[in-house]
Amino acid sequence: MKKRFSGTKVIWLLALMLAAAAVCSFCLGRFSVSPRQLFGILLSRIIYIEPFWTGTMEVVVFNIRLPRILLACLVGCSLSAAGAAYQGVFQNPMASPDLLGASSGAAFGAALAILLGASSAIITLSAFLSGIVSVALVLLIGQRAPGKKVVNLILAGIMVSSIASAATSFVKLVADPSNQLPAITYWLMGSLSGAKRGELLFAAIPMAIGLIPLFAFRWRINILSLGDDEARSMGVNVNMLRTAAALCATLLTAASVSVSGMIGWVGLVMPHICRRLAGNDYRFLMPASMLGGAFFMLLIDNISRNLLSTEIPIGILTAFIGAPFFIYLILRRGGRI
Repeated sequence: MKKRFSGTKVIWLLALMLAAAAVCSFCLGRFSVSPRQLFGILLSRIIYIEPFWTGTMEVVVFNIRLPRILLACLVGCSLSAAGAAYQGVFQNPMASPDLLGASSGAAFGAALAILLGASSAIITLSAFLSGIVSVALVLLIGQRAPGKKVVNLILAGIMVSSIASAATSFVKLVADPSNQLPAITYWLMGSLSGAKRGELLFAAIPMAIGLIPLFAFRWRINILSLGDDEARSMGVNVNMLRTAAALCATLLTAASVSVSGMIGWVGLVMPHICRRLAGNDYRFLMPASMLGGAFFMLLIDNISRNLLSTEIPIGILTAFIGAPFFIYLILRRGGRI
């Protein structure tokens, strides 16, 4: 695929777009804050400024919008980076963050915790651990099954995802229809409405553990595109690289889903958009996907909380926007992704 711009220019452009979207996110909402008031509030934490804003504005900026903006950026960045990593290491353009069952496993963990009446912190932890356990099961099956390891992992991921989805459906079946079932259904649709500093800190640690290695050895993912034999001849441990990248992407997916619910299409569509802009070189594609995913999630979150009088679940919007755009990509390239 021929890129349209240099990778460096694309990265800088996406960074500027992300910064602009962040400023808009601070200002937009039921309680409006002007850009002048916003910059005054932010600078007041560094130098003394005579307040020309209300105390309520300061509370809204720091306690409500800042955690939500940061969480949206982290989730979008993580899902997009995970999708780009999966597509590279498995050489599959249809690979997405839920390829190895992390999303379905996390959904079951959250649904079970809600059924048991757990607190929001326990629900988040249960979703995260369940996603990790699901992927561990996939890796165990994929390593023990005979044949090609890549194919085995994909098939095992489909199987475990199916089991986790069936278990989630059973939990919904036995849940209290007046209380628990609506909570499970809303969680599964994805939302950042309950973003708190605690959830932000909980997600930031595993996300950092997953993002830093993917960014560090992103150039090695390019070698996998040459084929396993060629990569081995260049001194690359293909199995170790593929496993490490899959584990990092899985950690990102499980952490993201645990704090935001089921949000699809970000990890599938955004790497393709960034690939059309920056090219196939993962030295530029990976950071571009991270910035592009953060921008896209922030944009979707703004639409979610400002389009109607009630907040729209993010998972619905990403599907409405992502699926038609993916169809456009297929038709534009003659049926090839």
